[in-house]
Amino acid sequence: MKYRVSHTTAYDYADQVSRGYSLAYLIPRNTLVQRVLRSEVTISPHPSIKQHRQDYFGNTLLSFNVEEPHKRLEVRVDSDVEVDPAERNLFSSSTSCAEVRAALDQCAFADDIEAVEYRYDSPMIIASAELATFAADLFADGAPFIRAVQTLNERIFKDFIYDPGFSTIATPLDEVMAQKRGVCQDFAQLAIGALRSMGFAARYVSGYLETLPPPGQEKLKGADASHAWFAVYVPGVGWFDFDPTNGIAVAGKHITTAWGRDYSDVTPLRGVVFGGGVQQQMSVAVDVERIDLDGGSPAPGNTAQQQQSS
Repeated sequence: MKYRVSHTTAYDYADQVSRGYSLAYLIPRNTLVQRVLRSEVTISPHPSIKQHRQDYFGNTLLSFNVEEPHKRLEVRVDSDVEVDPAERNLFSSSTSCAEVRAALDQCAFADDIEAVEYRYDSPMIIASAELATFAADLFADGAPFIRAVQTLNERIFKDFIYDPGFSTIATPLDEVMAQKRGVCQDFAQLAIGALRSMGFAARYVSGYLETLPPPGQEKLKGADASHAWFAVYVPGVGWFDFDPTNGIAVAGKHITTAWGRDYSDVTPLRGVVFGGGVQQQMSVAVDVERIDLDGGSPAPGNTAQQQQSS
């Protein structure tokens, strides 16, 4: 399936900004099941410096400097991406939970060495007994690991309320647990925290969902802006992605931008500005449309928008 992704972020400042320096994870990455066909970045005011590089995790990191006075910054990224339909049987791996832990302990495969770093604490996800207890009943030593992860994914979906007004990027996981509500970022990090607390390797994935699904299909939660989910590692097999916000396995409708240990590794846009006043208004508009396989225009879609003051 081919998708056209448009992501626009705008900052409106109360006072003039003399200069600003920014980092962005807004350009989709190539993966085993995804190919970036085109990606264009438009920044206003025009930056004095704009660079792309690959970060530690293999993501595309965009850095840019705007050194002329301005009261509004707008960053737009337009990308065409092809995503393979899901072909791998999710439950083809019968590896047990005990076998996964043992293989990660031994680093029996070359890819295990890279994966084990996702077992440890990261800036926004700290392992705890509470997180382990939340999911421990699903991960008995003899239980098939991937089936246990799928059940954890469904538990978060059923037991937690999707509430865009509840949390911020600084909301701790214990508060998400106590209130049983949050957004896609919170649910992804909750799953990762539970898995790491039990000794498994899990990473945070950022990206997009189709904004407007085909007729007759329900719109998925999180399609209104950047989305987030998690992936778990099975030694000798590879990574499996799950979306706890929607209670599903990732299969063909998710577009990956970047992955890391948690949200702080792949923040869509962050930086430093000089000036701007006490308050700023941020707005985000995301549009993800299917592209006609014959190369024609995208199917009719809609643009979802969010606004945030700080």
